[in-house]
Order: sequence, then structure tokens, then C-alpha cells
Amino acid sequence: MKYKEWIDEWMELYVQTSCKRRTYERYEQVARNYVLPVLGNCELKDITANIVQKFINGLQNAKSDKTGFLLSSNYIRTIVNVVQNSLKIAYLNGCIEKCINERIVKPKVTEKQIKCFSISEQQSIEKAVENDDRCKMKGIIICLYTGLRIGELLALTWSDIDFEKRILNVSKTCYDGKIDGKRIRIIDTPKTPCSQRQIPLSKNIVSILKSMRRTSKSEYIIADGTKPVFMRSYQRSFELLLKKNSIEHKGFHSLRHTFATRALECGMDVKSLSEILGHKNAIITLNRYSHSMWEHKVEMMDKICKTLQ
Repeated sequence: MKYKEWIDEWMELYVQTSCKRRTYERYEQVARNYVLPVLGNCELKDITANIVQKFINGLQNAKSDKTGFLLSSNYIRTIVNVVQNSLKIAYLNGCIEKCINERIVKPKVTEKQIKCFSISEQQSIEKAVENDDRCKMKGIIICLYTGLRIGELLALTWSDIDFEKRILNVSKTCYDGKIDGKRIRIIDTPKTPCSQRQIPLSKNIVSILKSMRRTSKSEYIIADGTKPVFMRSYQRSFELLLKKNSIEHKGFHSLRHTFATRALECGMDVKSLSEILGHKNAIITLNRYSHSMWEHKVEMMDKICKTLQ
């Protein structure tokens, strides 16, 4: 059996039935674009640790077909997972005699540096949104003050907001997909079970949401008239807003990082922040935003000194 034949079988029997649709589509994409062109024609039984290691080492210099840039650490990790998971199941099913995964050295993963907007940049973004006639752009402010992921924002409906109790309920996410070549919006459960959460809303955000609702023609909070908004389209609108106002582009997810950084700077405890962000535990929050916490610690130390002088 060729490895490409096994990959098809593995995807259908094991991945499609146990993973979220988005994960399946991501695995299918990396298999098609990166794994099969190199390993696809190998006989499954002939694949050795050396063959796989050479393939993995080569990923360090591989470039994305879309962007032309080097593959991200996360993307390389996904490619390695596809190879290792498929070979593990092949071994458990008796398709190969040995499991070679233990002899494969995974590439070192360099965590991305967290990028957030400075206070002055945040103020410029808020002013730019305020001066923008498009109601949908107010979603940027909502993210800055709630830490929502873009998919969670675009999946929000008016029924997710309890205006009286000032609570935002996160119960779903969305992403762009394709069926028969046609672009569609796919609504799914959030990233993890912990991502299903309630976020308390400030009076300012409630006021913004109420003003949006008065003119809304859609069940979705972020919409173009009656139509919901595609993720890539909204990301592009954000990029153009930053460019128009001469603000350095740092990616839409930086709005979430900015919220977390401001929250720590204001003295929010890590457990509360972790729950608002939908992290599995506070350790994840601590590790991800340790840079912000260090700056906060220095500030607190200075305050202690001032009180004793």
C-alpha cells in the first residue's frame, strides 16, 4: 500500500469521525500540499525514521504557497502531527511492523512573540473606528474590550447579549470554508470547551452594542446590511483601517492580546483574565502574557518604594 492510499484511509476512518470539521480540513490541506508530494508515493511499509526526519528537517526552509513566507512554527507542527498520527494508527492496525515516531526528532518550535497595540495606537484605532461610517467596524472596539477571537465575534448574534445583566455569551465560532468551490461561512463550536464562556461587559461596550442594535438588519451583530461577514473580509477591512490611519499592522488577533495586556496593567487577577479569555487554565495565561506581568511587577515594586519613602 502506498502512503498516499493510507493517508486517504486514515483521514476518512479516523480524522473525519473524531475531529472538528476545521481540523479535518486543515489536516487535508497540509497532507495535500506538503506531505503527499514528498512521501505519497512511498510504500507504507518502507517508510523509515530517516525518511521522515529528512522530510521534517526540510520543512524549516519550506515556504507557504499562499504568502511566499517561511512556514510558521504552528503550521510545521500540524504537518508533523499528520505524519506521526497517521503512522501511529498504521502501526496499531498492523499495517507496519514498527512505530518509528519515537526516533523522530521534532523541530524546535519558537513561540511567536505576543504583539499588542500600545496605548497610543489603541487610542488611534478607537478614534478611527469612531470616524468610520460602517457599523460593522465597531466590532474592533468590542474585541479590544472583551478579548474575543475574530471567529467568536463574527458568530455573535443578538440573542447572545443579555443587556440587562451586561453579559456576553460565547457559545460558537465561525470560519471561512468552501463547498464545491463556493465560499461559505461555517458556524462551529468554539475552539475548546473552555472557550464557551460568559464575558461581563462594561457600560461603554453595552452602550455601543445598543446603538448598533438600533440600526441592525441582521440577527448577527457584525453584518453588512442583512448579510453576515466573512472572516477574511473582516480581517482585510481591519488591515485597510490601520493602513489608512498609519498604524502598524499587527494582525487582528493582536486586539485580543491588547485586551489581555491592558487588563493585567489595570491589575486584573490572572484567574479572572483566564476565564474571560477562555483559556483552559491560568497557567496558559501566565505563560502567554508573562512579559506584561513582568512590566506590571516592576511598576508595583516602584509603587512599594514610593509608599515607604
